[in-house]
Amino acid sequence: MAEVIYRADSPYGQTKQYSFYLDVLTPRRIPPKRDDVLHTLTQVHQYRPDLLAFDLYKNSNLWWVFSSRNPNAFEDPIWDFRQGKRFFIPKLEVIESALGI
Repeated sequence: MAEVIYRADSPYGQTKQYSFYLDVLTPRRIPPKRDDVLHTLTQVHQYRPDLLAFDLYKNSNLWWVFSSRNPNAFEDPIWDFRQGKRFFIPKLEVIESALGI
């Protein structure tokens, strides 16, 4: 069976693959920085981290970086993405450096 190649912006980019299955997720960490912006989620992006990622980074595939950067804020990266939630948003340069993009 052919190996799937995940994109550099995928949350599965560091997870090992075997002939018939993908191993347990190896989390990709986004390091906290002093200049991360504290953001309060509005209804426009409620339950849609992909839309916020596109609005901020022009890449909806980076939807998962919010939960990676704020693991205590998001147990579920979709359903915990609710209006009024406060969390830190990393800058694109930090994400690119962490992911090797």
